Amino acid sequence: MADVKWIKFYVSILTSPKIKRIRRMPDGNTIALIWAFLLAQAGESNKEGALYFTDEIPYTPEEFAMQYDFEVDTVRLAVATFEKFGMIEVFDGIIYIKNWEEYQNTGGLEKMREQNRIRQARFKQKLLSVKQNNVTVTLPVTQGNATDIDIDIDKDKDKDIKRSNSRFTPPTPEEIKAYCKERNNQVDAERFYDFYSSKGWMVGRNKMKDWKACVRTWEKVSKTNPHDKPEDKPKSTNKFNQYPQRTYTAQDYAEIERKLLNKGL
Repeated sequence: MADVKWIKFYVSILTSPKIKRIRRMPDGNTIALIWAFLLAQAGESNKEGALYFTDEIPYTPEEFAMQYDFEVDTVRLAVATFEKFGMIEVFDGIIYIKNWEEYQNTGGLEKMREQNRIRQARFKQKLLSVKQNNVTVTLPVTQGNATDIDIDIDKDKDKDIKRSNSRFTPPTPEEIKAYCKERNNQVDAERFYDFYSSKGWMVGRNKMKDWKACVRTWEKVSKTNPHDKPEDKPKSTNKFNQYPQRTYTAQDYAEIERKLLNKGL
């Protein structure tokens, strides 16, 4: 099947009497949309306006509906409507766009296809010559020698570079201490470092993205659990004083941290 990237689509088609009349029918807007799909498929098939699923298998209304997620009955109605309005012809079970060659310039499409084929063949020959001479040469990427695959590879490389630049770098104990001093908090920097080093700098099941955010979370937790000694607290007759004060462990910090981070804190 030919590799055609575009077709002609006249803007006046939206206001043509046939399309206006079709849109006033039941499911008219869907039928008008199917017409645009038929034109695009005819261009992709590049068989003088015939609609083909493969080089040898033509489209039926049922296969077309399945391919483009339309209701089968709607596609059948569309085909009957287009045929009635002289927009298509159905011959020997094959759907043809009527007058396709007059306004799509299929000869021009074939010429463009042949030029692309020759251009790509020349580019491949240059690469082969470079390999045979065992010389490394970087050819300039132009519209003439660049292929879709080349462009996609370049885009993937750019994405890999961006991902590598955004990778998390674990802090040093000195960096943690400096940050804690800057915020004047009570976070134990060495304990923070040892805890996350042992976990491979993971927060739950996810890789840590921002260690400073984790420090701020530990800071919030430490404010809620100052570890004051019981004898330093004023005595109270509150019945809850009979229960010992809970001491938070590193695992407790991690669990609270995970919940806070899930909230975007």
